[in-house]
Amino acid sequence: MADLSQLVKAYDVRGVVPDQWDETLAELFGAAFVQVTGASAIVTGHDMRPTSPGLSRAFARGAAARGVDVTEIGLCSTDQLYYASGALNLPGAMFTASHNPAQYNGIKMSRAGAAPVGQDTGLAEIRELVERWSEAGAPEAAAGTGTITQRDTLDDYAAHLRSLVDLTSIRPLKVVVDASNGSAGLVLPSLLGKLGVDSLTINPGLDESRPTETADARRSGLVRLGEIVASARAAFGVRFDPVGERLSLVDEKGRIIEDDRALLVMLDLVAAERRSGRVALPVTTTRIAEQVAAYHGTQVEWTTTSPDDLTRVGRDDSTIFGGDGKGAFIIPEFSSVFDGAAAFVRLIGLVARTQLTLSQIDARIPRAHVLKRDLATPWAVKGLVMRRVVEAAGDRFVDTTDGVRVVETDGRWVMVLPDPAEAVTHLWAEGPDDASAQALLDEWSAVVDSAGR
Repeated sequence: MADLSQLVKAYDVRGVVPDQWDETLAELFGAAFVQVTGASAIVTGHDMRPTSPGLSRAFARGAAARGVDVTEIGLCSTDQLYYASGALNLPGAMFTASHNPAQYNGIKMSRAGAAPVGQDTGLAEIRELVERWSEAGAPEAAAGTGTITQRDTLDDYAAHLRSLVDLTSIRPLKVVVDASNGSAGLVLPSLLGKLGVDSLTINPGLDESRPTETADARRSGLVRLGEIVASARAAFGVRFDPVGERLSLVDEKGRIIEDDRALLVMLDLVAAERRSGRVALPVTTTRIAEQVAAYHGTQVEWTTTSPDDLTRVGRDDSTIFGGDGKGAFIIPEFSSVFDGAAAFVRLIGLVARTQLTLSQIDARIPRAHVLKRDLATPWAVKGLVMRRVVEAAGDRFVDTTDGVRVVETDGRWVMVLPDPAEAVTHLWAEGPDDASAQALLDEWSAVVDSAGR
């Protein structure tokens, strides 16, 4: 049997195919998924990885064998699958390894209404069933076999996206869109022509040989996008990741807006328009976000780094925006989960209404100085590490929203968080400048290292 401890991560299942897992195991996951969720029907989709269609079909067979009806929407972006899950009010399963290397594949699962399934919301129970059934075999369902049908939800998804923006009586825009030869290219033709913007799309065709990309390839793509934006005199440029989930920004001068800055720019635009409500951000985000939110009359709801927690807050009626600082955004009026296409459409409406350019918005936001470091930590000492951090904090303010965040009297802070799936401890530190943040990071790295000696 496959080692499920290596496959089942904090919020999804992923591993190398077929060395670590295959269609037989995917079928068991389908059966376990519907039993844990109590579903009578589900929706499934897959990305452009060559192994995804077969794994998705196997998952559907496992669900159908338990008496559950399966609606397959086929090749789609992760966002489209979550949209279908919410629109149909069905649990969903998306076959994609997201940003992992091409030889990987995985499953992202959600409950009805597109609430992601994580370790604390059903994934642990699914793993237990798969482990048990791998040894003894899955019992047959008393209800008999369910049906497997195909359904195209792309037009509905595109129409819902278009409803996010009203470009009537506001200035027209020219935008450049890089689809990265990925899933975003599926919806863009149905979207851009009806948004009233002058758009130039590059890399629109699907490329199954590149279902993911390296950091260097992403950077090169952004540099090229910047050159095109500047020469075309466009208002801005966006680049989707290959699975259409995350979004990178380039301003009107062709300069890359780094992910942490893009979060602040989007926050500034949304908060300036809404003037009330709250935004969902992980506790690892710069505290400058609080200043931006407060300036426009909104407030920050700090969450853990778990996507589950961000989407939990995203489902609240008072939430107006969310983001993880890594290019993923929540647009609550569309969905409570990350959606690159929704963020793009929302950005079009926001920029079309403001008299400022993206570079001007970026320039008016104070610069943040947040540094990150990862330290190898044996599983056996992870608990000791956290105890040592709490002890070292002394009488300083300690925030335990996620891991341990220690706040100095001058406002500097450091956060120590053990990785839930790897033998690693993550540290973040923020100060008024890089030198200050670096000193804090060094100080607490020494505390973490001392626990393993």
